[in-house]
Amino acid sequence: MVNTGAVVSILTTGGTIASRGFAGGARPDVRGDDLVATIAPTDLVLRVREILHVDSSAILPADQDAIRLAVDAEFADPDVCGVVVTHGTDTMEETAMLLDLMHDDPRPLIMTGAQRPADSPDADGPTNLSAAIAAAADDRSRGSGVLIAMGGSLTPARGATKLDSGALAPFAEIHPGLARPVLPRTCIARARVDLLSLYPGVDPELLDWSVSRGADGMVLSATGSGNTHPEVVAAVTRAIDRGVVVVLCSRVPRGHVIAHYGGGGGAVDLVHEGAIISPWLRASQSRIALQVILAGGGGRPEADAFFGTA
Repeated sequence: MVNTGAVVSILTTGGTIASRGFAGGARPDVRGDDLVATIAPTDLVLRVREILHVDSSAILPADQDAIRLAVDAEFADPDVCGVVVTHGTDTMEETAMLLDLMHDDPRPLIMTGAQRPADSPDADGPTNLSAAIAAAADDRSRGSGVLIAMGGSLTPARGATKLDSGALAPFAEIHPGLARPVLPRTCIARARVDLLSLYPGVDPELLDWSVSRGADGMVLSATGSGNTHPEVVAAVTRAIDRGVVVVLCSRVPRGHVIAHYGGGGGAVDLVHEGAIISPWLRASQSRIALQVILAGGGGRPEADAFFGTA
């Protein structure tokens, strides 16, 4: 049921939904109030705040912290029935995960964006924004955590992955029904967590470089069910010995990570050396989760506990 006359806060951050084409390529150009002016009239009270004006591929941890703080400020108002965040789709799954990890309010928090620029003759932004606003004011969205409204679908943020760079409904929930443990609020810019993709011939010194540059944590996007080369395992050992928390994911879109293979470079070996398995979350969201844990003062025990239930 949509609550007619209720207050919905809309926080804009840029992205394709706010972009127009220029000689040098599309870029965010539509301001927050102008973005909301593109949708059909509504009986809801819409409160617009522009937080950022960037392409989400250029977003930084400090920017994500600013979005999260702005969301918290809106939910501090008891008159607000729900919040919408407009965001570029390139990194929406990361920011959505960040918000979901700290969202302990039953009121709806909806993210949306677009696949086509605002000046496209068939722009999808207005339709997506209207759907997000309706979802934010709908009692049926309460208690659902963060949802992504795109292409006529509502996708839970936790476990969401952008599977198609052009489809109007680009996000999919890879593993439905994931648990939603909530973590203490913190600013993720306080911690550095690097994401390293593993492939045939990967140089183990990339891990050493990451440690030398001050990484507090490291997420490995490994092959198959969590496997790599024995020399990478040795580099993981060195990183863990220096206090870096290492989380193991798979680069495969579906399926889970499991300690099944050994041979010196399998997940069995990585876990033996102290790596933590993230069984269901893909690398992008595992990185955000680890960053929240470490920025909040947690370490390996807290990461182990989280990924054991995530």
